Amino acid sequence: MISRRLFNHWAAVGVLSGAGGLLAGAGTVRIATAAEAPRLTRDGMYTEPWFLDSFLELKDDLEEARGKGKNFAVIWELDGCPYCRETHLVNFAVPEIRDFIKENFEILQLDVRGGRDVTDFNGKVSSERDLAKRLKVRFSPTVQFFAEDPKAAQGNTGKIVEVARMAGYFRPLHFLTMFEYVRNKGYVDGNYRNFLKAKMKALKSGKI
Repeated sequence: MISRRLFNHWAAVGVLSGAGGLLAGAGTVRIATAAEAPRLTRDGMYTEPWFLDSFLELKDDLEEARGKGKNFAVIWELDGCPYCRETHLVNFAVPEIRDFIKENFEILQLDVRGGRDVTDFNGKVSSERDLAKRLKVRFSPTVQFFAEDPKAAQGNTGKIVEVARMAGYFRPLHFLTMFEYVRNKGYVDGNYRNFLKAKMKALKSGKI
């Protein structure tokens, strides 16, 4: 979780401001070690060494995550996407962000235009590209959060449901807060916007 010290540091260096401030402040954030650093794949996308190594069978991946006491999420990216690059080189480079996500989530990376076969939660096989269209993934990066929990969403008892979606690039604080929102099941009785407001208020008042 972001501490008040980190919040104040980000505010001072401009990480919490607009895109220009974010890029200017990114250089002050400690870079990951060589073992933690993202790598550039032959497909032209950055990936994290701790992302899920998957057979691309979503139900099995979700069950594996739950077996570890973690949440399951899919991150959709695209070759040449500048905001995908920022997600890896800025957001995931912040130790507090990276460590929280690694501890609490299993992340599967998929390519919006990819041709690999993916088996969805209902057993249907389709290409990454076709699955992205079917799931209405229109921005990169997009992170989909899933839950198989009777209390995950009203009216969806026992079903695997998407409980939250992060469409497009989120700045570091907002990015981490979305993962905290999902991990804390904030979607059960509230929405992300209110969760974020409460987090910002607590940070500014020194309660966190």
